[in-house]
Amino acid sequence: MATVDVKASREAAGLPVGYDGLAMSLHWITALLVVTLFALAETWGFLPRGTPLRHGMQSIHISLGLMLAAVFLVRLVWRNTGARRVAPVVGGLQHVAALAVHYGLYGLLAVQIVLGFLFRWAEGPIGFFGLFGIPSPLVIGKTAHHEIAYLHDKVAWIIIILAGGHAAIALAHRYILHDHVLQRMLPRWSAR
Repeated sequence: MATVDVKASREAAGLPVGYDGLAMSLHWITALLVVTLFALAETWGFLPRGTPLRHGMQSIHISLGLMLAAVFLVRLVWRNTGARRVAPVVGGLQHVAALAVHYGLYGLLAVQIVLGFLFRWAEGPIGFFGLFGIPSPLVIGKTAHHEIAYLHDKVAWIIIILAGGHAAIALAHRYILHDHVLQRMLPRWSAR
């Protein structure tokens, strides 16, 4: 599966080689939020229930989850309305696999955000850094709450595994295949 030499031909035609600044920013903010949310949830699992530190970590997790929902919505809108389109750097099965991973991550993030809202609403309003709360529009029973918690945890692990694979493949493209897949998502000054 040969790498398509798109960079040179797009540069020669004056077409964009990488994603635009907003798309890159939203990508990296999403990645940072996902990793931070996961780390918080895994860390507070080691703390005794009811401790101020555990409660504080959960509050930060909820607030950052709201930020992820907002960034995700902006990202979807930008991707479908204003984002710069770049040609694939790989072809064939690699391209199909890349699309499957990207759409899989988008789908899983959407599911995870909905599960997060439902999980929190089962316990009361969703707070954002103590500034405001979003009351629940639903009544969620105890059994459903436990099922939602279970799914929220499992989807988090799937996202982390898939995102880790996504990152590993991007690094392999850069350091093993020596193509321009990773550079398309990096600012020009760092892609050299």
